[in-house]
Amino acid sequence: MTAQLNATRQQWLAARLDLLEEEKELTRQSDALAMKRQQLPRVRIDKQYRFDTDGGNVSLKDLFGGRSQLLVYHFMFGPDYTAGCPSCSSIADGFNGFFVHLENHDVAFWAVSRAPLSKLEAFKRRMDWSFPWASSFGSDFNGDFSVWFSPDQQRRGEIEYNYRREPPAPEPLAGKTVAEWQSRDSEAPITQIAAMTGTDVPTYTRDRPGVSAFELIDGAVYHSYSSYARGLDGLWGMYQWLDRAPKGRNETGIWWRHHDRYGRE
Repeated sequence: MTAQLNATRQQWLAARLDLLEEEKELTRQSDALAMKRQQLPRVRIDKQYRFDTDGGNVSLKDLFGGRSQLLVYHFMFGPDYTAGCPSCSSIADGFNGFFVHLENHDVAFWAVSRAPLSKLEAFKRRMDWSFPWASSFGSDFNGDFSVWFSPDQQRRGEIEYNYRREPPAPEPLAGKTVAEWQSRDSEAPITQIAAMTGTDVPTYTRDRPGVSAFELIDGAVYHSYSSYARGLDGLWGMYQWLDRAPKGRNETGIWWRHHDRYGRE
């Protein structure tokens, strides 16, 4: 769609007021959806998940830190990665600013990844982040909340992500080395982004992004909500800004990088 050029201020205002009505309706719908999220049934979590944190080895209940609610961002950083997923990283660039506000509104916030804590802490220093980040290395947590899948699940088409079953992964993917994924001959977006994590496509895509919400009720932990894939779009701050820019998202491939890599590639 091509925007009208040389419009008068009156023409612009008339069009803007029409759009404003649609924006207000979307806001009302978003508020109604938020209420429905809060009203979802709860599932009690009796499994004893353990996490490594900079404060020691803790339970899921410990992550609440005395609060009644917990939000977890499932950050794609598997044990074989050399760097966090650049998409998750661009989302996480906004965490430093808001997590302190959540913590002071009865909501604990944690990023959780499968990589060992030492890898997470090194990458956290590189990115200059301060938000809490826990390692679920050796835990069933990521698998149970549908953000990690085994090679067998991937090969057999047994991955159920974002509430849908995926087809088997194409076998030729498994044959390429990281160097081949990084070559200029492999320019598919998924190969580019996998290479940024130092992995190949099968390894990279066995970890997935998501967000999960939990509530502490009478000393027991309950799962209330999880969302994946485009369900995370509203949490990806840069896109909310781009959607308000004159050219919108205006993208044809993977243009974003780890924030310390711009101008260096």
